[in-house]
Amino acid sequence: MMQNRQNMLQITRAEAEAGLKVCTGQIWRNLSSYTKQFPTSASKASFYGVCDNSEWTSAFWTGQLWLACEFCGNAAIGKAALAQCISFREWLRKRIATDSHDLGFLYTLSCVAGYKLTGSEKLKETALLAADSLRSMFREKGEFIQSFDRPDCREEYRTIIDCLMNIPLLYWASEITGDSGYRETAVRHYRTTRKLLLRGDGSAAQAALFDIDTGEVIKCFTRQGYSDDSAWARGQAWAIYGAALSYGYTGMEECREMFRQAAAYYMEHLPQDMVPYFDLCITEGDEWPRDSSAAAIAACGMLEMAKHLEAEEAEKYRVCAGRIVKSLYDGYMVRDYRESNGLLLHGTYCCSTPGNVIPEDNGRDECCLFGDYFFMEALTRLQRDWKPYW
Repeated sequence: MMQNRQNMLQITRAEAEAGLKVCTGQIWRNLSSYTKQFPTSASKASFYGVCDNSEWTSAFWTGQLWLACEFCGNAAIGKAALAQCISFREWLRKRIATDSHDLGFLYTLSCVAGYKLTGSEKLKETALLAADSLRSMFREKGEFIQSFDRPDCREEYRTIIDCLMNIPLLYWASEITGDSGYRETAVRHYRTTRKLLLRGDGSAAQAALFDIDTGEVIKCFTRQGYSDDSAWARGQAWAIYGAALSYGYTGMEECREMFRQAAAYYMEHLPQDMVPYFDLCITEGDEWPRDSSAAAIAACGMLEMAKHLEAEEAEKYRVCAGRIVKSLYDGYMVRDYRESNGLLLHGTYCCSTPGNVIPEDNGRDECCLFGDYFFMEALTRLQRDWKPYW
């Protein structure tokens, strides 16, 4: 299958810039609806609704604002991003929705990004408070960050692959404060994740459930993929990008090896246009939805790891990422605001199958807020030398 893709075009820098102009224009149109409030996690009939700052996905919108502000220099967009960061600070002050590992997503793409771009000490302080909350969710029995801060709940004594993208908040906190404890917590969680959720063939399980008394693993499973033993496409992409980010902070060879294994499995299980179905066990069939968000996440991970590889290997991943983003640009990007108020079509939040526990579809073949963000990040990485928020 890979040989058939050798003639696929990569996105050019000019196309990446054109894509960013389209995305920024869409963001500008949406700004009046989504400054004090946020888009919903996924669209319905290709249009996002409006919600308060109450979803794990909220900061993917704030991250889009920061990217747009960097690209076009529009002060109004930057002002809106700062206003949203105030609401994230209020979340922490009132202890609203601080019981989730998604603090990493929420505060990296809002307050860490804002601190890096503006130098605001208040944003740095807010992000460090979030890092403290995330660090407090580490469980010695099992050596992992619990997905939800419910240490006495047996059914919730688990971790999921997504958290590899949340622990960069801890790495960053360690660098900012000089406190090695943040980094040590992140590394211990990473090692547990790699040991338990990366299978021998390079595919990733979504979650691990532990015995609350002993810390022993009860089972590894997948809720959002096709079945427990399949490879949920977005989870595989989290593994790719998460391993790359951990390598960048630690230089541990085991992170680079995890990346190679996860990326190889991902690339070997793609359909012809390099945009996966929601699960990598599916490579063709119109009855199943694609997940363009997974493609965008994986491309970002490949571009990130390419910075840390020798030239020949780095080029392999840059080429692959360039082809993936070209496919998204040509066939999945929203070009007409009357079609959608999102950026990237054909994503999947959740898809019900006979083999998993999701009771019904949610965001099936829709825009997803995280897909929009990572598509814009991938375009940014391909348009210029960009300093990541992670």
